Amino acid sequence: KLAPEEVNEIKSIQKTQETLLNSFGELEFQIQTLELQKEKLVEQLEKYKTEEQNLAKNLSTKYGNGTIDVEKGVFQN
Repeated sequence: KLAPEEVNEIKSIQKTQETLLNSFGELEFQIQTLELQKEKLVEQLEKYKTEEQNLAKNLSTKYGNGTIDVEKGVFQN
């Protein structure tokens, strides 16, 4: 028969293992949630970059090459 201390030690190890498994499960859930958020941000970034490129192309076609002073709302060659 096992000594009471040995039984307690086994129970303690089992409890620690259960806690670790739960923590890993929660962490994996958080990781998956963050991955989904990241995918959405990447989609937004791609949309933004396309809009930025289209605007730059349209302004370049309309005004030619130069710089824009956004504060003053003017284009300079």
